[in-house]
Amino acid sequence: MKRPKVTGLRRRESWQALPFLLPSLLGLCLFYLFPLAETVRASFMDPLRSRAVGWGNYRALFQNTAFRLAVRNTCRFLCICIPALLAVSLLCAVLLGAAKRRAVFFKSVLLLPYAIPVASIVVLWRALFSGKGLVNGLLVGLGCRPVDFMGSSAAFWVLIFTYLWRNNGYDMLLWLAGLETIPRPLYEAAAVDGATPFQTFVFITLPNLLPTVVLTTILSLVNSFKVFREAYLVAGNYPQESIYLLQHLFNNWFLSLDIGKLSAAAVLLALGLGCVVYLLYHFWGGGQE
Repeated sequence: MKRPKVTGLRRRESWQALPFLLPSLLGLCLFYLFPLAETVRASFMDPLRSRAVGWGNYRALFQNTAFRLAVRNTCRFLCICIPALLAVSLLCAVLLGAAKRRAVFFKSVLLLPYAIPVASIVVLWRALFSGKGLVNGLLVGLGCRPVDFMGSSAAFWVLIFTYLWRNNGYDMLLWLAGLETIPRPLYEAAAVDGATPFQTFVFITLPNLLPTVVLTTILSLVNSFKVFREAYLVAGNYPQESIYLLQHLFNNWFLSLDIGKLSAAAVLLALGLGCVVYLLYHFWGGGQE
């Protein structure tokens, strides 16, 4: 395929657009590119950034027990909550898309948790899952033993539940927007051919939702790192081991001014997320062009 020739008029228009783009470019450099470059540089320096230590910070990362624990917990959290959220929110979107009556009411109910302030969620979390909270009161009333939700591995599943409950409505709206882009005649033709609802979903709905899958997965991944706020406000710097995430580690290294290891970990995290986004776009988003 031949590249389009750049005419003189188009070149002049590009130069004329530059002054309008300049503020955005300056903001991009000032708030994103320069900090990124400084983070990469600091990852090869000592904590005081007075001398280079080469790959020493990266070697120290993989020898650090807390870093390995945080990576393991974060990967476990993402591998469970992202697929679960995508499946649950898609199911809600399909059901609400098919429903005619009370659809607006249920959309509002499912989206409401996303609008609740974090401080309110923390209060609710403590009221439900503390040692003498409502959930343990219900368990005792049913003749079961109370569960130490914040001091045992059950804290991990509480965190998963909180993430799903809070973000389900947001992802549901993304799926609904994707469903609206699917041409109605496809469903009408499938109904005439005698396709079952399951066949219609598998062969029409899912293939046409692939671009939405990429967007929804990326935004869900971004929102998954925000769950640290609830975990931090409830359990502090050093929560139960199962919910000790990378954000806890970053926060603790920042407080101790261990900038070298913090920068190295941030670079590795950025590379990992970049690879995930590239693979998502390459395998799902790119094929839809």
